[in-house]
Order: sequence, then C-alpha cells, then structure tokens
Amino acid sequence: PFHQDASNATCVFWQPGAGADSTGSWSREGCKTTHREGTVICHCNHLTYFAVLLVHSPPSSFPLLPSLTHITTIGCSLSAAATLSPLLLCCFSRQRLMDNTTRIHMHLLAALLLLNCSFLLPLLAASAKGLCQITATLLHASLLYTLAWMAAEAFHLLLLLIKVYNVYIQHYLLKLCLFAWGLPTLAVVAVFVFKRDTYGYHTIRTSEGYRNATMCWLTSLQAYYATFSYAGLILLFNMLVLGRVMMILRRIHRQKGQARKDCMTVLGLTCLLGTTWGLVFFSFGVFFVPQLYLFTILNSLQG
Repeated sequence: PFHQDASNATCVFWQPGAGADSTGSWSREGCKTTHREGTVICHCNHLTYFAVLLVHSPPSSFPLLPSLTHITTIGCSLSAAATLSPLLLCCFSRQRLMDNTTRIHMHLLAALLLLNCSFLLPLLAASAKGLCQITATLLHASLLYTLAWMAAEAFHLLLLLIKVYNVYIQHYLLKLCLFAWGLPTLAVVAVFVFKRDTYGYHTIRTSEGYRNATMCWLTSLQAYYATFSYAGLILLFNMLVLGRVMMILRRIHRQKGQARKDCMTVLGLTCLLGTTWGLVFFSFGVFFVPQLYLFTILNSLQG
C-alpha cells in the first residue's frame, strides 16, 4: 500500500522495449489498483523491479480506448454492410451501362468495403506474427486505396465543374485505376518485400505513456509520417475542391428555396470526398477528446 492523496493514481511498472530502438514504456498489465481513503493498494501478479510507480492521470484517459473500439466496431460493421449492398446490386443488375461517375463511385465503395473489413479483421485474427503483418499490410493498402479514390472523386468533380466543352481523356477510368489501385499496391508491396518489419504489432499508448493494447499496423515512424503526409495532401486537394463547389453553388443558387438543397449537396460531398478525415489534424489540446469521438463516429460511418 502507498499513502497518496490522489484518487486518480494508477499502479504501473516499467516494461523494457523489445528491440534496440525501443526504450520501453509504462504498463498496467497484471496490476490492479484499489483506492481506500487516500491509500492506494497495488495488487500485481508478477515480480518486476520490486517497485510500482504511481502516475497521476485524468480519469478520462483509460475509458477512451474501450468506448472508441466499440464505436469503431459498430460503425465499420454498418459501413461494410452499406457498401456491400450497392456493389452486389451493381454486379447482379441487368443494366450494366454506367457512366464514369457511377463507376468511380463503385470503386470508392469497393475501397471502403476493403478498409472496413481490414479494420475488423484483427478482431478475428490470431496472434501470430506473420498473420499480424499480413493484416497490417492489408489495412495500410486499403487505407491508401480509399484516400486515392476520394482524390479521384474530387478530380472528377472538378472536371465536371470547370469544363466548358466536353473534355475527352483517353482511357480515363483506366488511368484513374492505375493511380488509385496501382500506385498504392506498388508502394505497399515494395515495403512488404524489402522491409517487412514495417508492419507488425503497434502499441497503443495514452498521452501519459501507458501501454494499453496493440493492433496490427505500421511500426515504423518513417512509414507513418509518409502515410500521414500522403493523406494530408489528398485531404487538402479535396477540401479545395469542396470550397470551389460551395462558391459555385452560392453563385448559382441564390434564389429562394435552394439553401436547404445546397446544404444537403455539400453534406453529401463532404462524405464523398472524405474531408471529415481532416479531423486528425486537430488532435491536440482541448480538441483532443472531442476530435477522437467525432473522427471515430464520422469516418467509421462513412460507408
């Protein structure tokens, strides 16, 4: 027992890192904290360095992870079902004649379906290292696919807005597929073949440095920052296109009764272009917790 006037104190121990580049972190694994009238009692089922550290943390630090996990699981499941339905309807429909806009929508739905299924896959996968690397690779690839097809949606929308005469691009859809399916595939395959340890068990930590859980994701900071930059460039382009659309709508539909229709159009384009993913850039300060919930709810339900 430790006498400490802190109801938020939590029993932790220092767990060294597994590799040479990892310094280790604080962990609560195997330790239970009990508070009794200003006294903190630690019950641990293992022997470490015969010392347990008490670190102050806000009460909201630990409950975030389970609640966000439940929201993500429910949202991704609903999105997977919602994206699968039109894809099946399109595949089994007798009317196969579709324009480029509809085809791009179908590709984006396929990418979103793959992303949602990839995110749900670790919940069912075993703890084998090789399987975790494959799961992380699939998750990374599906994220890159989804972002690329959202950029393709923005580019196609921009063409529809700015063209005065019919603009013909030879093998237009094929070129979009090479960009949105081909380039991410080449990048992910190259990383998996030449530097496979980039994918593996990623430790999820709170802002206080506690080790709470692991997921199959990127383990390299360089790969993480490269993905983050890639997403940032695409989101910036999509937001510029969305801003251009709002300016055009404001100029064209100024008559009475159009405001509500314009709001619904902008709301639909916000989901279509994935601009809600830009909430990731507000994960700091007082915006951190609201941003986590908004980001999780909106993006898990994007499908």
